[in-house]
Parts: sequence; structure tokens; C-alpha cells
Amino acid sequence: MKLVVNGEVREVSGVTTVAELLGFFKLQHKILVVELNRVIIERHQYEGTPLQEGDQLEIVHFVGGG
Repeated sequence: MKLVVNGEVREVSGVTTVAELLGFFKLQHKILVVELNRVIIERHQYEGTPLQEGDQLEIVHFVGGG
């Protein structure tokens, strides 16, 4: 399936939900914000939020430091 992730077209396989996509990118344990087609998805909705061909996602994760 082709998705647009942070402005780049990405080909992913075996991914059907936001939670699976985060696992695909190894981000499932990070503190982050996910926006799907311009709508912010709450963390508790990741598992139940399906993805479709051509969806646009913005994934922002926070990095600590000083």
C-alpha cells in the first residue's frame, strides 16, 4: 500500500492500521502525535484506525534534550 508519510510517498506492506504503521517504523513506544488526513488521532484509537491507499499522515515524535 502506498501512503504519504511526512510528505514522502512510502510503500508499506502488512499494514492496515495506524498502530501497525507505527510498529512498521518502530515508533510504537515513542511519545508522538499522528495526524491522518488532517485529523489528529488519539493514542487509544491507533489500533482501531484503518489505513487506506493514498492516506496522508504526519507523524511527529518528541525528542528530549537541553
